[in-house]
Amino acid sequence: MKRREFLELSAAGAFAALSSRARAQAPVKEIRIGYQKTGVLVIARQQAVLEKQFAAQQVAVKWIEFTSGPPLLEAMSTGSVDFGSVGDTPPIFAQAANANITYVAGSPITNGQGILVPANSSIRTIADLRGKRIGFAKGTSAHNVLIATLEKAGLAYEDITPVYLSPPDAGAAFANGSIEAWAIWDPYFAIGEKRQNGRILVNAREVAKTNSFYLANRDFANGNVQRTREVIKGLTEAAQWAESHRDVVANSLAAVTAVPLDVQIVAANRASFVIGPVTDEIIDTQQAVADRFYKLGLIPRQIVIRDIVWRPAQT
Repeated sequence: MKRREFLELSAAGAFAALSSRARAQAPVKEIRIGYQKTGVLVIARQQAVLEKQFAAQQVAVKWIEFTSGPPLLEAMSTGSVDFGSVGDTPPIFAQAANANITYVAGSPITNGQGILVPANSSIRTIADLRGKRIGFAKGTSAHNVLIATLEKAGLAYEDITPVYLSPPDAGAAFANGSIEAWAIWDPYFAIGEKRQNGRILVNAREVAKTNSFYLANRDFANGNVQRTREVIKGLTEAAQWAESHRDVVANSLAAVTAVPLDVQIVAANRASFVIGPVTDEIIDTQQAVADRFYKLGLIPRQIVIRDIVWRPAQT
């Protein structure tokens, strides 16, 4: 992302922060949740977990769908979304742009993302990615997986041709051969395997530790500590249920997202639904990702992950 783009985003964020803080000071009548077509939030929505939890308090829950993490966090920073879940990379780009967000919970990713190539591709090793057109969404967890993969093989970012595409557009490009590899996460990862004749070249777990995160608009979290804790509590209970009901999870995901059941079965069976605090180990892992992106010049300044980890006792 260019410096000018960061400055524009930072200026927009400063303006939006005023309305965000004003909303945080008003009584909460609605909690707006940003989600993608995967994970615990989809289950929680399908089962109305949060709606039931907040019904007695007359607090409504609004669900807003996004195709990837960066636009979700941009909406969160401007105060259009209060709470959401993304992979490891979007918060790093957002923090570098002074986004008004905070980490409130974490979840390890043990599977469900990586790099696909066509089944008949001559690409057999990571080294074979040299010179190839690789599709992925810029600033997403797939971006980090790709960079970590290249590092493992001793390749530089300049050794490949990045093609920045949203997951749906990348899927189409992968299917028609416009890109030679695709870095992606579930359920798109499973769609690539099951419906687009993809072959897994790399599983993310083979190259680096990865985490997903639950984040909140910082003003909302600080101004509504109990509400934020209640959201995390409800989602944690949904996650615990999901861990032991993967067959039902797959059906729920298919019903909510319209992604075919056979695809969601693959995604659900290899997903990790556990939600927990943002531990020192998770912070250290995330800091390493941030340092990697700064070293490559992909973010304009060094950031300290710990600076935006939610500490409600201090608010």
